[in-house]
Amino acid sequence: MDEKSSRNQTPINNAKQEQMDQYRIKNTGKPLTTNQGRTISNDRDILRAGERGPTLHQDWHYFEKMSHFVQEEQPERVVHARGYSAHGEFECYQSMKHVTMACFLQEPGKKTPITCRFSTVQGPRGSYDTARDLRCKGVKFYTEEGNYDLTTIGMPVLINQDPMQFPDMIHAYQAKQDDDIPTATGAHDYFWDYVANNPDSLHMVTWIMSDRGILRSYRMLESWSINTYLFVNDRGVATFVRFVWKPVLGVHSLLQDEAIKIGGLDPDFHRKDLREAIDKGYYPEYELGVQLIPLEDEFKYDFDILDPSKFWPEELIPVQLVGKLTLNRNIDNYHTESEQAAFNPANVVPGIDFSNDPVLQGRLIAYHMAQVHRMGPNFQELPINKPLCPFHNNQRRGPMRVRIDVDQVDYHQNSLANNTPYETPPEEGGYEHYPKKVEGHVIRARSESFNDFYSQIRIFWNSLTPVEKQHTIDGFSFQLGKVKSESVRQQNVNQLANVDKELASIVAENIGVEPPTGSHLPISTSYASLSQESTPKYAATLKVGVLIGNGFNGGEVAAVLNFLQQNGVFVEIISDKLGTVTGADGTKIKVTHTFITTSPYLVDSLYVVGGNSGNQENFDQYVTEYVHEAYRHYKPIGIASTGQPYIYTSEHNNLAGVVFAANTPNFGEEFVNAIAQQRFWDRT
Repeated sequence: MDEKSSRNQTPINNAKQEQMDQYRIKNTGKPLTTNQGRTISNDRDILRAGERGPTLHQDWHYFEKMSHFVQEEQPERVVHARGYSAHGEFECYQSMKHVTMACFLQEPGKKTPITCRFSTVQGPRGSYDTARDLRCKGVKFYTEEGNYDLTTIGMPVLINQDPMQFPDMIHAYQAKQDDDIPTATGAHDYFWDYVANNPDSLHMVTWIMSDRGILRSYRMLESWSINTYLFVNDRGVATFVRFVWKPVLGVHSLLQDEAIKIGGLDPDFHRKDLREAIDKGYYPEYELGVQLIPLEDEFKYDFDILDPSKFWPEELIPVQLVGKLTLNRNIDNYHTESEQAAFNPANVVPGIDFSNDPVLQGRLIAYHMAQVHRMGPNFQELPINKPLCPFHNNQRRGPMRVRIDVDQVDYHQNSLANNTPYETPPEEGGYEHYPKKVEGHVIRARSESFNDFYSQIRIFWNSLTPVEKQHTIDGFSFQLGKVKSESVRQQNVNQLANVDKELASIVAENIGVEPPTGSHLPISTSYASLSQESTPKYAATLKVGVLIGNGFNGGEVAAVLNFLQQNGVFVEIISDKLGTVTGADGTKIKVTHTFITTSPYLVDSLYVVGGNSGNQENFDQYVTEYVHEAYRHYKPIGIASTGQPYIYTSEHNNLAGVVFAANTPNFGEEFVNAIAQQRFWDRT
């Protein structure tokens, strides 16, 4: 990552933001009014008959204010309820016109404004960011040919093979019907009963139980389209395509107990992380990749390319990077720019069409219905959803209709308006579906080629490092350990044996059931692309907690902090109270957090300076606790010359990833390299 390339840039003024500016209203410094523009002289007291008398129905101001308040929340999403957004742009790397007419992929350097929303799946809007769950990413491209919505998820496989299953899966996954518990987790009987009885679900569940299910940051999310689409070029030639977003910062995760504790310490952890990076000018970047398969190669592979529960291995079907997404502006209003953002995979532009992927076909219907339920039939007129290009049709009326259509003819095939709005021929840019061949009997059945449930899960397991495998075992053991039904626990262990006999046996022992009798498939294939081991690693934008008191070595500490900031590391100054700490030479540093307002779980590494305090025993206890937790979670630790008393060398620790300023002339560089490494798994 070129750290300077994404720093200190002025957010780009693009056409979409200029369009939205006309809807942005600043209320500061303005007189208070009703929605009708009536100025208000008293917004504090309801109208009464005397100071102690009853209130009066004629208080129209109170009625308007309170009625809006009790109705201002629209229905939240059934899934993806907890989310957050940012704005940005997409820049095309190279022309893809040989395979698609999609306007945003025609010319190198072409920029398209976008809005992006990240979300979890299971929890309600008031749940927490770091839950073990599927992460989703929706990107709305505001192109000159209309809006294109690219919806992706943080795993290359989906939990079900048919859209008919989706309501059942979500019913099983979400909080139980009787007690509405648990929140933001599938660690309960009903979900795992579903998994045990729907073998096509185990593949995605295994990904969620791995490190992929507990993401460090939205900025580090790799996500896939899952479904198979079609690219269509100007000669009418179609190509199968799947999309993937590759984060420039690499793919990084939390540990299981970190994710759980952060959920309580700071439920907005991912939201704050995204906003802070953008505010500081370190704009999140993601490269868009495509995997392409010619139509004639549809049956070339040992998996069905239309099966959404199967990934397309990058080693067999290479990812071609075609552009970069940069998030360079935070939202101004959560409700209007994130909660009301409406995505739909059916929103495509000429050059992108749909395959016979069954789940994709089901999604094309479900998304629009969901948005109409939440916001009404005119949700497309909301500023965040409104396209940049003009739109004209014969749709009229409905709740919250904003536009004022002044023509009286609102039907097609007319003479009074010269049959306008008119149709656009395909050769002039009108959207035309690819004429794919369809044949067969009308039946409710699934292709036999979808029925290999375990081969790819076995490949995924083979591809993980020993550390990643242990984390996945921990994920299964935690979630299944919450299941009360011994039968459901046993069924899942028996199914896990198809993935790996040792995995299933360890989990069985951890959750108190019999070891499985079956065994895994004899498959040794592995793909490096499925592991996070080789992901890019940078120190920039990672957070260092500086544990400091008075009397520190001013020259040494100032030099280190300056070096960290030069390398894009985010610094948090932590002490026993807010204010400033003063070095032995008079250097003053402002404290941003206290030991009780933050936590070692909320930073990626520590710089232990130490120092003096009015309550030295309490100060030392906190520093020791922070060091212990950071060391236990394999995080990098930098030790200033005054901080050495807080860490001890013994035969039981090897101090891997601990960098001492004493006798290390290039301490700053060594510490930054350790921060970039993020975890030291060989630590004892």
